[in-house]
Amino acid sequence: MKSIKTFAAVIAFAVMPIASFAQSVTACDTTLDGAEAQIAAKAHKLGEQYTITEAYNNNGVHMTAELHK
Repeated sequence: MKSIKTFAAVIAFAVMPIASFAQSVTACDTTLDGAEAQIAAKAHKLGEQYTITEAYNNNGVHMTAELHK
């Protein structure tokens, strides 16, 4: 029974998408361009690319992005 559980755990980790380990970063500014510039600066500092996953405006812009190679 223990070997079945171990095998199931190994398979689960093997098929887990790599993207689930991506690092998220956030930025707040008064404009979309300003928030994206902050995200781009953080990604550049770490030598990473970024994909914006969320942005909303509520008396200011809040943006979230995932960093990836």
